[in-house]
Amino acid sequence: MSEHNLEEFEYSRGDLKIRLRKPSPSMVPAPPRPAAEIIVPSALAPAEEAGPAGGSDAEVQGGEELYLVKSPIVGTFYGSPSPGSEPFVKIGNHVDSGQTLCIVEAMKLMNEIESEVSGEVLRIFAENGQPVEYGQPLFGIRPSRKR
Repeated sequence: MSEHNLEEFEYSRGDLKIRLRKPSPSMVPAPPRPAAEIIVPSALAPAEEAGPAGGSDAEVQGGEELYLVKSPIVGTFYGSPSPGSEPFVKIGNHVDSGQTLCIVEAMKLMNEIESEVSGEVLRIFAENGQPVEYGQPLFGIRPSRKR
């Protein structure tokens, strides 16, 4: 990686996935984070700090939990399969688990980012054509209620 001045390299074929990342001198190594997690939106933080009586941290009065889909790699965010075409998803769309949400281009490789949950897209955090960082939130999805 040093010989070719690479900071990060990712390879996948079938079920095999390999990611190599070279820490920069200014970077403090952090433990790996999942590609997505459930969070409570920051707009609900005051209600969460007060703490609902007898409730858990995940329960917020009048609020919704969002499932964050985060970028698994550093790259460029694309919301549609090609310039000028319709986006993969829009705010308010229902998505299914495994459905493509966007593309993150890294080193000329187009990486499709798929939803890990079924639900409604409430937030799109990245803008088309803009760079994204590893772990940066891309989408906020309200998971469908299981019946």
